[in-house]
Amino acid sequence: MNVIIEIHYAASSRTYQKGEFRLKGQKSEKIALDFWKQIKKELSYRAALEKVLCNGDDITQLVKDLEKAERKKIDDIANDYLPF
Repeated sequence: MNVIIEIHYAASSRTYQKGEFRLKGQKSEKIALDFWKQIKKELSYRAALEKVLCNGDDITQLVKDLEKAERKKIDDIANDYLPF
């Protein structure tokens, strides 16, 4: 099944990017988060996520929650391995 992800964000100006993706057994918010990470990686400046649409449905909060959970997981792992 294919989904259309549309990510609205603010960087130097407000803009959006849209793409069509195969789910491949993943949730749409995970696909959207990966797309958002790719967008941020391509930008040379900070961008703020404003809205995420998946086939016209707003999944912004789901993506933000997933991003926050991944960041917390990375922080927890880093704290476990610090020698001090």
